[in-house]
Amino acid sequence: MVGHVGVISSGSCFPALGRLPRLAFTERKPFATVAAIGDDPIREWILSEGKATRITRISPVGGGCINSASRYDTDAASFFVKTNRRIGPSMFEAEALGLGAMYETGTIRVPRPFKVGPLPTSGSFIIMEFIEFGASRGNQPVLGKKLAEMHKAGKSAKGFGFDVDNTIGSTPQKNTWSSDWVQFYGEHRLGYQLKLALEQYGDRSIYDKGQRLVKSLGPLFEGVVIEPCLLHGDLWSGNISSDKNGEPVILDPACYYGHNEAEFGMSWCAGFAGAFYDAYFEVMPKQPGYEKRREIYLLYHYLNHYNLFGSGYRSSAMSIIDDYLRMLNA
Repeated sequence: MVGHVGVISSGSCFPALGRLPRLAFTERKPFATVAAIGDDPIREWILSEGKATRITRISPVGGGCINSASRYDTDAASFFVKTNRRIGPSMFEAEALGLGAMYETGTIRVPRPFKVGPLPTSGSFIIMEFIEFGASRGNQPVLGKKLAEMHKAGKSAKGFGFDVDNTIGSTPQKNTWSSDWVQFYGEHRLGYQLKLALEQYGDRSIYDKGQRLVKSLGPLFEGVVIEPCLLHGDLWSGNISSDKNGEPVILDPACYYGHNEAEFGMSWCAGFAGAFYDAYFEVMPKQPGYEKRREIYLLYHYLNHYNLFGSGYRSSAMSIIDDYLRMLNA
C-alpha cells in the first residue's frame, strides 16, 4: 500500500552476515534514561553490535511517505535505517517480526532486520540490511515461484493471524488469532475496514451492504482446504524489487498467516504477469473456486484505500460488494 523505500546490499541471495547479530529489541525504558546512555542509539548500535569501527557516510534515501530513511555506510557493512519521530517502537517491532518470519523461511529475499528501539526524545527506529537494488523489479516467474515457496514453507500452528497487530499503510491491522479463516477475514479484514468507513465518513450504505456480505462469505470457500500461510500482506509494485543479481526482493510487509490467495489482494497495482501466476501455481496449485474469490481479496485493499485516500476508491469497493451480494443472493 503506502510504500516506504526499501533496502539495499550487494552479494548473493542470502549474503553471509554471520558476524552480525540477530534481531534485537531495545528494552522500553523512559526516554530520559536512554538519552543519558547516549543521544544517538542508532550510531551506538552500529559501532557496537553492528561490528563497525567507523561510519563513513550517512545518506538520505527518498521515496517513503510515512517514515524517514537513511543509508549508513560503514567499514563493516551498509545498513538501512528508518525513523519515525511521532510513533513509538511498536510499529517497527511489528515490521521486524514480519521481516524476520519471512527471512527465516529461506525462500524469497527480504531485508534482514537487526535492531528496533526508541529515539531519545520521541519516536523510534529500525536498523536492517541494506540491499542494493538492480535495474528492474525482477523476473516474474522467479518472483511467483519464490513467493509460493514462502507460502508453502511459512506455516503457523496457531491458526490465522499474527503474534502482534501491525499496519497496512498507516491503517491498523488487527491480527488476533483465529482457527477459522472465513471468520478472521470477515471480522479482522473486511469488518474492520467497514467500521472505519462508517466512523470516518458516516458511510452507512457501504457499511450495511458490506456487513451483509461478511455474513454470506461461506459459500465462496466450499470445498477449499485453507492452511495458514505466511503472507507479506501488502504486495504491490512499490514493495517489490530485485537485487543486483536479479533475484526478487520484497519489503515493507504487513505480515500475517492467512489464505495464500489473499496475497494477491493488491494485484491491481502490483503488475503481476501471466508468467508470475503460472510459476506460482506450479508450486501452490489453485484451489476450487479461485476465480470467484479473487475480488473478495481485492475488496480489503480497496476499502483500505478508501479509508486512507478518500472517495476515489469508494465506487470500486461498492461495485465488488454489490457483485458478490448478487452472486450469493445475499
